[in-house]
Order: sequence, then structure tokens, then C-alpha cells
Amino acid sequence: MLRVAVGSKNPVKLRATRNVLRALVGRVRVTGVRVEKPFAQPLGQAQTIEGAASRAEQALKAGSYDIGVGIEAGLAPAPRTRSGFVDVQWCAILDREGNLTLGHGSGFEYPLKVTEEVLVRRREVGKAMEHLSGIKRIGERMGSIGYLSRGRLTRTRLTEQAVFMAMLPKMRASLYGLPKLR
Repeated sequence: MLRVAVGSKNPVKLRATRNVLRALVGRVRVTGVRVEKPFAQPLGQAQTIEGAASRAEQALKAGSYDIGVGIEAGLAPAPRTRSGFVDVQWCAILDREGNLTLGHGSGFEYPLKVTEEVLVRRREVGKAMEHLSGIKRIGERMGSIGYLSRGRLTRTRLTEQAVFMAMLPKMRASLYGLPKLR
């Protein structure tokens, strides 16, 4: 059984990780671990990747786990969008040997009103979306993408993309010079 620590207690992140890893490796035990966030709201690819990697590192150190998983969403600059940014979720997976793999899911643009609240008022995206949608704790439910897509894509499905992409190097470990995942 693969023992997995996710650097979050968010049920969406835990469910997405469990769904992907069960499909790829079979038996898994996924545990959420409360970790320190390096950035309240990551801006740019570097901060978002650092946030995901930090979550994975802290999760792995929290106990006897085979891998640590960190998932972080951030705003990445995107020319030609109305707001100048898209939301992208990054996933970092770290094993006991120190091998880190990264992947991200599809990106989407927030309404300008949300991006302005983040950039001008320094609110987290989740709080800005709660205010816009009227849905408390939206990030632990359908997520912003669920609200914006009218339920056609949930945050769980979006997060699964990032986890799956971070698993690609482990799925073809020999091509990436990595040890096989148990």
C-alpha cells in the first residue's frame, strides 16, 4: 500500500489525489497534513510552484509516508486576457529519495472583479470568489471553476489534472531516470 501525505486538509485536494493514485497504483492511503503556506496568494509561476513544493516537503516530513503531495493554485500572467492572468494549479510530488515531479492542470481566467480584489485589495482568490458567488468555503466544494463553468468542471476534476501530470514521470520512471513507484 502506498502511503501518501497531502499538504492540505482540503477535502477536494485529498479526493483528487486519492482518485488519481488509486487509478494508477491501486491501493493507497491518503492523509491530509496541515502545513504552513509560504504565500497567502501565490502570484506567478515561481511562487505557485514553490508553494506546491513546500506543501509536498512539509507533508512528507510529517510522518512515515512514501510520498508527499503539494497542490497550489496561483495566478499566472497571461497576455491577451481581460485581467492579464489565468488561474493554474500546480502539483508537486516528492518521494523519500528526494525526487520531485511537477505538473499542472488547465488554466482559466477569473472575472476582472476577482482579479482586481486579489491584486488591489490583496484578498485571496477563494475569498474574492466567495464574495462574488455567495458560496462559503467554495474552495472546499465545487471550487471557482465549478461556479464559473456552471458545474461542468469541478475543482476535484481540475485538481486531478495537476496530480496526474505530476505522476507522468513516475509512470514512465525509466525514461525520467527515476526509481519505480512501489
